[in-house]
Amino acid sequence: MHLTLRQLQIFDAVVRRRNFTRAADALHLTQPAVSMQMRHLEEQIGVPLFDYVGKQIQPTDAGRELHRHATLIGAKMRDLTSAMEEFRGVHRGELDLTVASTANYFMPKLIAAFCACHAKVQVRLQVSNQTHILKSLSASNQDLAIMGQPPEDAELVARGFLDNPLMVIASPAHPLAGRRQIPLAQLGRQPFITREPDSGTRRTTERHFSRHGVEFHSVMEMSSSEAIKQAVEAGLGLGVLSLHALELELATRRLVTLDVESFPIVRQWFVVHRKGTRLSAVAQSFLAFLTKQARPLASPKQSSTHSGLQAFRLQQ
Repeated sequence: MHLTLRQLQIFDAVVRRRNFTRAADALHLTQPAVSMQMRHLEEQIGVPLFDYVGKQIQPTDAGRELHRHATLIGAKMRDLTSAMEEFRGVHRGELDLTVASTANYFMPKLIAAFCACHAKVQVRLQVSNQTHILKSLSASNQDLAIMGQPPEDAELVARGFLDNPLMVIASPAHPLAGRRQIPLAQLGRQPFITREPDSGTRRTTERHFSRHGVEFHSVMEMSSSEAIKQAVEAGLGLGVLSLHALELELATRRLVTLDVESFPIVRQWFVVHRKGTRLSAVAQSFLAFLTKQARPLASPKQSSTHSGLQAFRLQQ
């Protein structure tokens, strides 16, 4: 049996995406080329690797075992690549980065600044929620991840690099808009538009309300910060979002922040990687860049000043 690294890479993409076409798109191949490679792989191994359920593909027991080994081999190859890159320095290379959806409001700016100094570095950026980010880190598919408070996991190394203030937002027409020092208890009677239960922002907000003995009343779940902003602007309820996601709406007065006691909730953005992973020279350089440059480059602009931001700054 003679398997190639390329076959294992294609197999890994098919298993992760459960679809030949999506795997082909991710690898910049044609769908027939992917199908042919998988047929050859099954012929070489001598057992079926996939079950077909409608348009979805599920790995067989043999397929799952092969994928486990393919994942380990892929991680070893990335370690080898990292080791060789150290001999070349950080002039070229690749960086696989996955970020929480809210972090995508400021990460492109930081990536652009980093790439301006490292023109031959190629960054592959994936946006996901915390659950999928942790799975990706566990499988060693990413160099680094950007997320809110990570779980206390002995297998992860996390470093805070940027403040992440969470603000209560409302439509400018909301009865509480413009009020000063609103008691948190008063928000217990207000409807909130929230992210899904897996969202770090939602979990943090619910814990904050619970800690202060106030009921948090979620009436509608949205799949993105953009959807929440539109719902709040339409007057469907209040929201709690990162200040990083609000610059445009606050500057144009489409939304306002409320001056609520014990807000903003000041969290941190963390850069995370698996413990024991050998970071490439590029990943090490990007980690150092975030530590030194994230605050001056990605902090909210002065044009977004409002009562909540002023309160946030007074805490610093």
